[in-house]
Amino acid sequence: MEVSVVKYSGEDTGRKVTLANNIFGIEPNDHAIYLDVKQYLANQRQGTHKSKEKAEIAKSTRKIKKQKGTGTARAGSAKSPIFRGGGRVFGPRPRNYSFKLNKKVKELARKSALAYKATESNIAVVESFNLESPKTKEYLKLLVNLSLDGKKSLLVLPDVDKNIVLSSRNLKNAKVTTAAQMNTYDVLHADNLIISEEAVKRLEELYH
Repeated sequence: MEVSVVKYSGEDTGRKVTLANNIFGIEPNDHAIYLDVKQYLANQRQGTHKSKEKAEIAKSTRKIKKQKGTGTARAGSAKSPIFRGGGRVFGPRPRNYSFKLNKKVKELARKSALAYKATESNIAVVESFNLESPKTKEYLKLLVNLSLDGKKSLLVLPDVDKNIVLSSRNLKNAKVTTAAQMNTYDVLHADNLIISEEAVKRLEELYH
């Protein structure tokens, strides 16, 4: 699959880059995508939720009422879950939600996500560029030139470029990543994928 390479200004360079079929042209595997996205979202969870149970409540242990004859549930103390301010029954406890996923499954999921974007023609390859200093309006200019302002976009770079990352950070629908750090969730969440010319080569090296 061939895609035209455009300049930062949005003009066509007259050159084309070939997107490898073993990455952008595979049959997408939906189950691999599901597992990778599930793992990504699970890893984002802090798991710090906690509520106090009966043994952890600081209240008097005096028996509230007699055991029988009241017509209501028995209660040993004010810590009982049936009272307001009492302990919670089987409340949430801190836990780790992350789980392991094989590298080959993750690789297949990312290839599948890229293949979907290629099928939908939502990939733009841009000529490598640099920003002299972090300026949001400069990055916004790129999106306007590519007619992607107002759309969710993901820019994939070969390596971390601090100025470009800082320039995009204030834009709600724009995200920047590198070929090595790219994940399935971000690719699918974006309406359009912008890949720098050098990043295409890096992706081919990573997913050969």
